Amino acid sequence: MHKIFGIKKDVEYTDRKGAYLIPVKENKIAVIKTEKGYFLLGGGIEFGETDEECILRECLEETGCKATVGKFVCSAESYTEHFKIGAFHPIQNYYLGELSEQITEPCEQDHILEWVTYKEIKGKLFADLQNWALDVCMSDLEK
Repeated sequence: MHKIFGIKKDVEYTDRKGAYLIPVKENKIAVIKTEKGYFLLGGGIEFGETDEECILRECLEETGCKATVGKFVCSAESYTEHFKIGAFHPIQNYYLGELSEQITEPCEQDHILEWVTYKEIKGKLFADLQNWALDVCMSDLEK
C-alpha cells in the first residue's frame, strides 16, 4: 500500500528517502519524542544503505537499542514545504519490528523513547504520512 500526501507543484523538490520502524510490544508502540513532537523510529537513508541498515542505525542513534526489522507494512510520500529546505519530498517506507535491549547511550540526546498505546498516539505524530502509516500498521495487526 502506498499513499501520496500534498500536491506536487511545478518546483524543484529535495527528495529524501527514509525508512521507519513500528515496534509493537505488549499493545504499546515505541515512538520518539522531540521538542517538535512525536515521530516513528527511523530517518533518512544514507548513501549505499538499505532500508534495514538505515533503521538499525537510526534506532541505535535515537534510543541506544538494538532493533529487528520485520514485515514491510506500507510506504508514503509527501510534497510539502520544509522550514529549512524549502520544497521537500520525503519518501518513506515503514516496517513492523522489535526493539530490544539498550546496548549503548543514544547519540541524539533530544530524542526520548516512549512506549505508548495506539489510542494515546493515534493522530498525534508530527507528520501526516507517519500517522497514516501507523493506522495502516495497526489495522493490519487487528486482522
